[in-house]
Amino acid sequence: MDTCLKLAITKIGDLLLHNKITQDKDGNTITDISLVIPTYQRPYKWRAKNVIQLLDDIIDAKNENKETYRVGTLILHQKEKSPYNIVDGQQRIITFSLLLKALSDDDSEDDDLISFLEQHLTNNPHNTRNIPNNFRTLKRRVKNINDKSEKGKLQAYIENNCELIVVITDDESEAFQFFDSQNARGKKLYPHDLLKAYHLREMKDLDVAETEMVVKGWEDLDQKELSALFSDYLYRLKEWTKGNKAWELNEHNIHKFKGITRQDNFPYAQFYKGAFAYADTVNHSAMPFVSGTRNFNPFQLDTPIVAGKSFFDYAKHYFEILKDIQNNDKYEGYFINDNDIVKTLNLRTYKNGVGNRITRLLFDTAILLYVDRFSPIERPAKTDLEMLDQFVVFAFIWAYSLRAQYTNLGWQSAQNYIIGKPEIKNSFNIYKVITEADSPISLLSEFSERVNPLPMSDIVAKKDNAEDQDEDDIYQNYLHYFKEYNFVEGENEN
Repeated sequence: MDTCLKLAITKIGDLLLHNKITQDKDGNTITDISLVIPTYQRPYKWRAKNVIQLLDDIIDAKNENKETYRVGTLILHQKEKSPYNIVDGQQRIITFSLLLKALSDDDSEDDDLISFLEQHLTNNPHNTRNIPNNFRTLKRRVKNINDKSEKGKLQAYIENNCELIVVITDDESEAFQFFDSQNARGKKLYPHDLLKAYHLREMKDLDVAETEMVVKGWEDLDQKELSALFSDYLYRLKEWTKGNKAWELNEHNIHKFKGITRQDNFPYAQFYKGAFAYADTVNHSAMPFVSGTRNFNPFQLDTPIVAGKSFFDYAKHYFEILKDIQNNDKYEGYFINDNDIVKTLNLRTYKNGVGNRITRLLFDTAILLYVDRFSPIERPAKTDLEMLDQFVVFAFIWAYSLRAQYTNLGWQSAQNYIIGKPEIKNSFNIYKVITEADSPISLLSEFSERVNPLPMSDIVAKKDNAEDQDEDDIYQNYLHYFKEYNFVEGENEN
């Protein structure tokens, strides 16, 4: 069946007060428009500063006598006679609804005509906080317009002169292709937001309650940290393990996280879907409890993702592991606990500066990849943790050999170091070495051959306080650990 695609323009008043789209490309009005925010949508994240900025922009356009003020694009998906799902544009639509309600006189019935505001929204902290707060903000702002005539003119301008470009399609994939290419007030959507929308499309078999639960679990994660997880860690690991340089995750390469869909039936796809299905089935059965075994890990960083709900489980899985790795608390987590090297690296001096942040990222990604491949996520045994501790030393020496050899370290030098530049001491692709190892013992043996002491003459970093400690016995210079683990040569040189 061919895709039905309609392009139209609508006035805000027609859409929100009269439930119609002003005209399509043939000049015809589209009636009976019932707008719905589907469960897969992001929550309402506009804050007071966003809505005030929109209102100020509209007032400026009105004062400049702009006959038409275009306020963005609305992308809708409608199948047969069902309601119109908002694929993109919900932030603006909610805000205009609140603005029209705020502009309505107390004795006016106009606010009752905004049926869009009557629908149920996901019980998300962003929705429950931002919607009432933004309405109060807009209400206070319009109350400051003392001239009733001016307020009426502003309301009329919003209803009749503010317009949206509307894209309507009956093909959900087509709608999301438009969604992927849209910007919100000139800002690109974060790649992880695009991925969320894509994988929600693969969850058609889930009921509404389960979909809402998945979306809530995603939104409950710190979105800045979630964005960093994909952009800084997972994307770069996917490239580095293949021997490629990794720069930026964006809309052009997010396909690396789209994974295997239910329609993919190639032998490799069947293998990975079968492995995931088996692990998922076992983990949701009584077998681990009865046998006393650990749950199966259904994910690996260097293998394809299975699209749909499993993507959200994948994101949460690695989000939690990374937080564990980066938390050096003595009593919390499995992997990094009260580690002396990490105590020094956590000092403020090593959190500042591009070079320090790059080096720490290389260190953390190496540990993340090792844990993913060799450390049980549940109840690691003493031997598992002992092997991890030995790996941490090698990962530290590898990553901070790079830092020690540069006064000013940037990403170009770091990428060269990772892919292997023989003129840089200890330069090799640690990530490929990890993924090619078949056991922690063979991996540590390989590192014993590859990670070499750093000549003191090659160290350009500050060395004179390497033995200084603070009141908590934390060494103030990471070079101390090069000496402690015998990874420096000629240390008596000046």
